[in-house]
Amino acid sequence: MVSEVNIDLSQFHDVFFEECSEGMEIMESGLLNLTSESDSEVINTIFRAAHSIKGGGGTFGFSEISNFTHGMETILDEMRNGKLAVTPEAVELLLEALDCLRDMVQSSKDKTPINKELVSEIHEKLENFTGEAVAPVAENIPEDEPLNVSDEQDSVSTWNISFYPHENMFYTGNDPFRLIRELQCLGDLKTKVNYDRLPEFSKMDVQNCYLGWDLELKGDVSLDQITEIFEWVEDDCSLEVNLKNKVTETESESENEEEKEVVEEVRARVKDGEKTGRRRVEKSGFSNQETSSIRVGINKVDGLVNLVGELVITQSILSRVCNDLGIERNEKLNECLDQLERNTRDLQEQTMGIRMLPIDFAFQRLPRIVHDLSNSLGKKVDLKFSGETTELDKTVLEKIGDPLMHLVRNALDHGIESSDVRVAAGKSEKGLISINAYHQGGNIIIEIHDDGAGLDPEKILNKAREKGLVDNDEVLNELQIQNLIFAPGFSTAAVVSDVSGRGVGMDVVRRNMTDLGGTVEVASVLGKGSTFTIRLPLTVAILEGQMVSIGDQVFIVPLLSIIESIQVSEKDINAIANAAELYPYRDEYISVIRLREVFNVHIDEDDDENRRGLLVVIDIGGRRVGLYVDDVVGQQQVVIKSLEQNYQQVPGIAGATVLGDGGVALIIDVLGLVQTSNH
Repeated sequence: MVSEVNIDLSQFHDVFFEECSEGMEIMESGLLNLTSESDSEVINTIFRAAHSIKGGGGTFGFSEISNFTHGMETILDEMRNGKLAVTPEAVELLLEALDCLRDMVQSSKDKTPINKELVSEIHEKLENFTGEAVAPVAENIPEDEPLNVSDEQDSVSTWNISFYPHENMFYTGNDPFRLIRELQCLGDLKTKVNYDRLPEFSKMDVQNCYLGWDLELKGDVSLDQITEIFEWVEDDCSLEVNLKNKVTETESESENEEEKEVVEEVRARVKDGEKTGRRRVEKSGFSNQETSSIRVGINKVDGLVNLVGELVITQSILSRVCNDLGIERNEKLNECLDQLERNTRDLQEQTMGIRMLPIDFAFQRLPRIVHDLSNSLGKKVDLKFSGETTELDKTVLEKIGDPLMHLVRNALDHGIESSDVRVAAGKSEKGLISINAYHQGGNIIIEIHDDGAGLDPEKILNKAREKGLVDNDEVLNELQIQNLIFAPGFSTAAVVSDVSGRGVGMDVVRRNMTDLGGTVEVASVLGKGSTFTIRLPLTVAILEGQMVSIGDQVFIVPLLSIIESIQVSEKDINAIANAAELYPYRDEYISVIRLREVFNVHIDEDDDENRRGLLVVIDIGGRRVGLYVDDVVGQQQVVIKSLEQNYQQVPGIAGATVLGDGGVALIIDVLGLVQTSNH
C-alpha cells in the first residue's frame, strides 16, 4: 500500500510571487507595445506570461488569481486566433485588469484580504468584452484563373498525433481541449478518445486527467506548426507526431526511401523536443545556448560579499607581513602570494558582479507611467531609453526608482507641451522624453531629457519670492534660479492635482540622491527643453583606490575618478577671492582643494617647508578639480566599511577601509568633498 504524501506548498509561495512579478512586467511591457500592426509574437508573449501566472495560481492554491487571469487569457487567446481585433479599448481593459491582478498578487503575498468588489467588477468587464470581431478573410481567386486542384492537394499532408496528457496536467493550468481546438484551426481534424488509463471509480480523482487522444490532422500543415501548439505542455504529456503520407499518393504506392527518411526525421525531432520559436531546456540536460539560474536571498549575497571583503584585507595584510619580514626574496613564496592575489581579485570581481543588475530594472515602470499620464493629460509623447545594460549595485537600483518616476512625471506635466502648442512653436506634434545611463569617472550618470518648453527663470523667481524662498532684493544667476525647483514646497503648478502642485516631487528627488551620496542637477533652455542629470558615486563594497598621504595619515581616492597626478610648486597656485585657489592645468584653470585643511590634518612647520606637494586631478561630471596632497603611496583594492553605521556621517567621506598594516584609512567622496569645499 502506498502511503499518501502531503507536501507543504507554502514553501514555494515566495518563488511563485517572484515569478508573478516577472510575468506581470512582461505582460505590461507587451501591452504597452501592442497595436493592430504588432507582430503575432507580441501577443504570444503576453499570452504565455498570463498562462504561466494562471497555472501557478492553480498549482499553489491561489484560485482567485487563477480564475481572474483566465478571463484575461481568454481575450488574449481570441486575439491570437485572429477572432478579436487589437484595439486601444482592448489594450486599456487588459492594462486595467493587469493592475487589478497586481493588487491581488500583492494582497496574497501580504496575506491581506483581496478587494473582491474590484475584482468582480473587472472580471465582469473581461467576460462581457466583445470588442471588434475580425471577419474571416476569403481567399481572392481571379475568375479567369481556375483553381488547380492537383496543386492544392500536393501541399496537403496527413499527420498522426498521439497526445496523452500526464495525470497532473490540470494542476498546471493547461487544458487539453484548448490544445485540440488549436489543432482544429490548422486543418481537417479527426479525434479518437482513449479510455485505457481510466482507473476504477473508487480510485478516481476528478482533478486528474486520465484520457488520451489519437488524432489525425489533414491539411497544409508543417511539423513546426503542430509542435508549437504543444510547446507549453511538453513536460506534462507524452506526444508523438508522425507524417502519414501525401493525400495525392495512392494506397498502392509503397513508401520510398526518401519518405522513410522524412518520417524518421519527424519522429526524431518530436522526441528531441526540437521546435521553432521559444525553446526550453530539457530536464535531461542543458543546451549550450541556454542559461540556468537559482534564486538566492540577498542576505546570503551580502554575507558572501562581506566575507570576500575580509579575505581581501587578510591577503593584503599577509603580503605586507611577508614584506616586513624580508622573506619576499623566497621565489616560491612570491609565486604563491602572486597567485593568491590574482585569485582573490577574480573572486571579488565575480562576487561583486552578483549584486550588479542592469539599470533596465529601474526603467521598467516608466513606460506605463508615460502611457497613463500622457492619456490623462491629452499629450502625445514618445519615451526612449539608451544604456539600459549599464549595471548598478542592487541597493542603489532599488532606491532610484522613485526619483526617476518623479522626474519623468515632471517632464510630462511641466515640460512637454500640448500638441497644438508644439506645432505652433515649430516642433513635432509628439514630444520626446529620452533617458540615458552610462559610467563616467567612477560615477553612474543618468540623464533625463525632454524637448519641451524648458524652465522659465522669470516665472520660477517670481514664484520663489511669492513663497518667501528668495528675498525681493536678492540677485540670483540663471543656474541658481533653476535649482530653486528643488526647494521644499516649491511648485509652479497653478492648480494642485494628482500629478503635481504640492511641491514635494523634486524635493524628494534631491533628498533621495543625497541619501545615496549622489547629486541631481538641471540644465534648461527656454523653449528647447530640460535635462536632469543624476550622478551617483561608486557604492560597491570593493573598489580600486589610489592611496594618498597627508602628514602621517592615508586617504583613499577612487581610482576611476582620477585623471592624473602631477607635482606642483606653490608659486604656480594662485589665490583668488574668498580664499579660493586656482592652478593652470593645460588649457584651463582648475580649483585646488587642500586636503590637509579640509580634514584639519596637523603637520609640523619644519617638515612643511621642505615638502613638495602633488596635485591629484579628478573628474566630476566633465569638471576637473585638483586635490592637493603630500604624496601618492600606491594603488590598492580596498573594502568599503560604512562610517555612518559605525560612527556618523562625515561630509566628504564615503567610508573607511582597513589597510594591509592594520591601519584605518578614510575613503574620499569626491562629489561630497567638492560640495563641502564650495568648489
